[in-house]
Amino acid sequence: MQDTVLAQDTATSVLEEYSNNSLLNQTLLITGGTGSFGQKFTEIALKHNPRSIRIFSRGELLQLEMQKKFGDNPKLRFFIGDVRDKDRLYRACDGVDIIIHAAALKQVPLCEYNPFEAVQTNILGSMNVVNAAIDCRVEKAIAISSDKAVEPLNLYGATKKVMECLWTQANSYTGGRSTWFSCVRYGNVVASRGSVIPVFLKQRENGSLTITDDRMTRFWITLEQGVNFVIDSLTRMQGGEIFIPKIPSMKIMDLAEAISPSSKKVVTGIRSGEKMHEVLITEHESRHAKEFYNYFIIEPEHSFWGTKFPSGESLPEGFRYSSDTNAQWLSKEELQKLLRDA
Repeated sequence: MQDTVLAQDTATSVLEEYSNNSLLNQTLLITGGTGSFGQKFTEIALKHNPRSIRIFSRGELLQLEMQKKFGDNPKLRFFIGDVRDKDRLYRACDGVDIIIHAAALKQVPLCEYNPFEAVQTNILGSMNVVNAAIDCRVEKAIAISSDKAVEPLNLYGATKKVMECLWTQANSYTGGRSTWFSCVRYGNVVASRGSVIPVFLKQRENGSLTITDDRMTRFWITLEQGVNFVIDSLTRMQGGEIFIPKIPSMKIMDLAEAISPSSKKVVTGIRSGEKMHEVLITEHESRHAKEFYNYFIIEPEHSFWGTKFPSGESLPEGFRYSSDTNAQWLSKEELQKLLRDA
C-alpha cells in the first residue's frame, strides 16, 4: 500500500462531512428506524432534504417518542411492522427510492438463548426486505453489517455473515429491475447500546471496571461517522460491494483509563463468543478488495451482474485489517472528545 493512501489523521479518518445530494427529493425507508442508528440517520438525512423518510419498526412507544423528538416533522412517516412480515414490508416499500436496512436482533447473549428468533429476524427478515425491494422497484438498498460478521464466533455474527451474503448476491435476482444491493461493515459504535463504553461509564460510579482480557483491542466509530459513511456509500455503490471505513483502534486498557483513570481494573477472563481482536477484512477477502483514501471496498467474489471498481489500490497478499495491527490508533484524549460530542 502506498504511504499516501495511509497518511491520515486518526481522529478525522471518517469525520469529514460528505456533501452529496444522494438523498435529495428521495423517499427513504429505514428498517429498525427507532434504534440508535435509525434516529441518528433520520436526524442527518433530514438535512439533505429528502421527500420523506419512513420509519419502520416494531415498537409503538419508541415510535411515539421519536415522533415527539422530531417535533411531528411532516417528512416523517411511522410504520409499525416487523421485517418478518412480508406483506407489511411490501406496503412500506411502495414508492420508496432508497432502503437503509438496520433492523436486527443484536444482543449476543440473547441471540444465543433465542437462536430461532435471531435467524428469523436477521436472515429471513433480510430476505423479506430483499424481495420487497426488488418487487417494489426500489433503486438502492444498503444494509448495515458488523465486524462480528467476520470470522464469526457467535450466532449473531453468523446471522450477519449470512445476511451479507444474501444481500450482496441479491443483485443476481434483480434482472432488468435495476435495484442495487450493497452493505456497509464497521466496528464498535462509541457509546451505543451493547458496547462496553456504557458499561464502563456505569461501573465507574462504584470505582471498579471489569475487563475480560487486558490484551484486547477494538475498532471504534461514532454514530455520526457511521451514518455519514452510509450516506456517502449510497453515491458510490454499484451493487454487491461491502464498504468498510478506515477507523481507529484502541486498546481496551487505554479505553478504561480514558473513561475512569482512578477506578480499579479487574480482569475477569474472556467470555464465550468473544474475540481478542476485531477484524474488518480477512486475508481471503483482501484478494478481491480495493483501498481508497479513507475506506475499503470488498468487491463481490461472484459478480454475475458485472460490478467492478476500476479505481482503487489492490491490497498486498495476506493483508488483514485487524484492530491489533491497525495503522490508526485512538488516543485517550481523542476518545474523551468523541464521548463529549456523542
